[in-house]
Amino acid sequence: MNRTQLADLIFERLVSEKEKLTTEFENSGSIGYFFIDAILPNEIALQIHNVFPKSEEMTLKKSLREDKYVAAQMNLYNPLLEEIIYAFQDERIVRIIGEICSIENPIPDENLYAGGISLMGKNQFLNPHLDNSHDKDRNLWRVLNLLYYVTPDWKEENGGNLELWPNGLKNKQTTIHSKFNRLAVMETHNKSLHSVSPVVFDGYRRGVSNYYFANTPLQESDRFHVTSFRGRPENKLSDLILQLDTFLRMSLRKIFKKGIKENPHVYKK
Repeated sequence: MNRTQLADLIFERLVSEKEKLTTEFENSGSIGYFFIDAILPNEIALQIHNVFPKSEEMTLKKSLREDKYVAAQMNLYNPLLEEIIYAFQDERIVRIIGEICSIENPIPDENLYAGGISLMGKNQFLNPHLDNSHDKDRNLWRVLNLLYYVTPDWKEENGGNLELWPNGLKNKQTTIHSKFNRLAVMETHNKSLHSVSPVVFDGYRRGVSNYYFANTPLQESDRFHVTSFRGRPENKLSDLILQLDTFLRMSLRKIFKKGIKENPHVYKK
């Protein structure tokens, strides 16, 4: 299927649940979010899963901040993966998700800056963090994170789930199960701390991600920031190291607006 045909199906599903999703988003708290299951027919979601590349064909990002496999250079992989990513950038999908989240004129990211596909296996994780506030050229504000999960029979107890920390790391997180064929959408702003719980299952959780941007930030208090990591509540030393890491990287950005080197996680067409 091509991106337009996929977008047709996604749009139809979102329209059918729009009122319910809008209410859920409005009631979700300081980090606005919603999720919807069966966003595509299961057989199509399974096809997407089946054409995912192996881990050795992707880029490993491994540090104290995170441990996962990612890819954005989509022409290296099965065309279906590029089609599903850009289906979520169809103007109808962008518009209706913007309406659900009360965001005027969201802008999809054709460069896939920090988007694309990801793979997480046993013991891999993504520590609590704030997403980079801007796009790759630092012209637009990042406002929404779209995560589409495609691993069949993935159980919540396997880990690899999205976690939101609306009340900070000293309080309990909200966990969103990375369930097969589920689309999760969350706000990104200066207080939208989120993470992915460590995978404890001997298998891979696969996902497709997109970001939407806007000309203005979601909150008046929002300011530019790099991707800013924290340690999990039980890892006090890691938390101190990661806060220092963020401080140093922010200090560099005051001198080099776009960083010392270009972020390689973009789709170079």
